[in-house]
Amino acid sequence: MSPAAIPIATIPCMGATEWEWDETLFAGAAVHYGVGRMPYPASLAAALRDELGLDGTGRLLDVGCGPGSLTLLLAPLFATTVGVDADADMLAEARRQAEEAGTPAIEWRHLRGEDLPADLGVFDVVSFAQSFHWMNQPLVARRVRDMVAPGGVWVHIGATTHRGAATDAPLPRPSPPWERIDALVARYLGPVRRAGQGLLPNGTGGVEEAVMREAGYRGPGRIVIDEGRVVERGVDEVVAAVLSLSSSAPHLFAERLPAFVTDLRRLLGEAAFRGRFAERVVPIEAVVWRP
Repeated sequence: MSPAAIPIATIPCMGATEWEWDETLFAGAAVHYGVGRMPYPASLAAALRDELGLDGTGRLLDVGCGPGSLTLLLAPLFATTVGVDADADMLAEARRQAEEAGTPAIEWRHLRGEDLPADLGVFDVVSFAQSFHWMNQPLVARRVRDMVAPGGVWVHIGATTHRGAATDAPLPRPSPPWERIDALVARYLGPVRRAGQGLLPNGTGGVEEAVMREAGYRGPGRIVIDEGRVVERGVDEVVAAVLSLSSSAPHLFAERLPAFVTDLRRLLGEAAFRGRFAERVVPIEAVVWRP
């Protein structure tokens, strides 16, 4: 039986109270983040610093921190930084990245967002970067609300970092053939988006604003970072980007992973110009809520 034919349950809506974290969601993906995901720009940290008056004091809590992509960027703006994530491999990668960056003082905690407050105290900024949609949103919004210090904020970073924006503007190299990549993934894993041991036929939902208002937050304020940057990426980077996704995490392919990677590399090699692609970076939006 092929992986696509294995009967698996559909994951419920992320806002539902019955939602439970699936530990296999990103299994094997952590090591691919640093290569495959485009980093958050320094201008994002600068915009948050200016908007929120961050001056190197105060406390930051980054929830669903993954391998620390946002945590490491924002840590210099605070005296204390805590990153929490439900995936142990992601935290191991975050610790490694922090050591390489020379910022080992960050505290990393293996926790689900639903486990907060976990005696962590209060914070001037609580951030979520591409993570809130994987949580029981109403529960996490309520639990985190009392963790935001007076005058503090909740910041949600909305971004797409594994691929660039669709554009008709000329680029110095071809864009990665994402439609063909998606078709290749579907050939191996089936036509419905995979997520851990389940399926996501309707995505992860988009009810954040209603959830936040119901939980008693005011706002939102919005900060958009749109530098229009064009980045060049190699075949290795695009392969890593694909394997960094929950919908095509390495464990989903099981014994067929080597064959998939071989097919993916062949596809990319045919589409690249001398092994290189170019993409325009997708704008990033920081959404600010206040209790």
